[in-house]
Amino acid sequence: MTYVLGGLIEATDYNTFAGNTTAGLNRVWSTGSGDAGWGQTDIAAVSTGGTVTATQWATLVNSLGSSGSQTNTTLTSRTAPVTGNTISVLANISTDTTSVTTNRGNAAASGTEYGVFSGTTSKTTATGSGQAAWTITFTHTITFPSADQARYFWNAGGIVRLKYGKSSTGTDTDPDWNTLAGWCGSINLTGRVNSASQTIAGQAYTGTTRLSGTGGTQTTLATTTGWYQLTTSPATIFQLNNSTAPYSGEFIRTTATATSSTVLTLVTTWVSDGSSGAGTTANISGGTATTSPSTTITGTAPTTLVTYLPPSTSFLTNSWGTPSIAASVA
Repeated sequence: MTYVLGGLIEATDYNTFAGNTTAGLNRVWSTGSGDAGWGQTDIAAVSTGGTVTATQWATLVNSLGSSGSQTNTTLTSRTAPVTGNTISVLANISTDTTSVTTNRGNAAASGTEYGVFSGTTSKTTATGSGQAAWTITFTHTITFPSADQARYFWNAGGIVRLKYGKSSTGTDTDPDWNTLAGWCGSINLTGRVNSASQTIAGQAYTGTTRLSGTGGTQTTLATTTGWYQLTTSPATIFQLNNSTAPYSGEFIRTTATATSSTVLTLVTTWVSDGSSGAGTTANISGGTATTSPSTTITGTAPTTLVTYLPPSTSFLTNSWGTPSIAASVA
């Protein structure tokens, strides 16, 4: 390369910095592939033997600066050249691009939580009879507009969030299920980009992350499983059992499946093995529903609510579209 102080800035130098290779910014900034790529406007290459203009150089510098801001990466301070000025060598372009690439899953901020869904996310009728075992199954599908837009969502710091709740009363075991659902907190699924934890809006996410939840007996939390680790076979990402005797056979479990490159399926089961306590019953009440749109559980019925936090548009334009959420209960 000729990219040295006092040398000419050649098209090959510029294209290496801007390109879609391991060393190029477009791998992260533009389409990229796999867990690299935010879907931003491609930084155009300069034709072989062509002159690198101030405008082209400024595009690269500004895109690199936005990438540093998006990932909360400290970069070398530099000013984009303007037309009419001499273009001088700018230090550490390659080093800064490598840093952004390494940190590409981090995001300085999140977008506004999205709670619009179709279908039903609450079990409003009573469940169970006497001491018989029972199961409630909540199914949620998050559908992305395209496979690339799914990638952009996860790569730029998107989060899918599950919340569990119930507050209805009237049976012996209602209070126990109200407590168990409250113990869960929120379960957060991220991309696990670069096979590493991601820091999004100042919070560390490891793939599957439990936030604000305490209590119960946690038997599963798939901390190293995110979107990029999922397959077409369901993986249990979370299970919490009741820690209060005689209800330890009660649990809430969520599985996740990458049904396709555009669909995430989350299946949550609330399971009772029947009550062994003398004089008690295992059935629980229904209640009022949490209706769309909502980012919090507002009803009293057994509910598993799925929302998502899209990537922030502070430093990126929306390339991921608006994923849809569909819910059903059985």
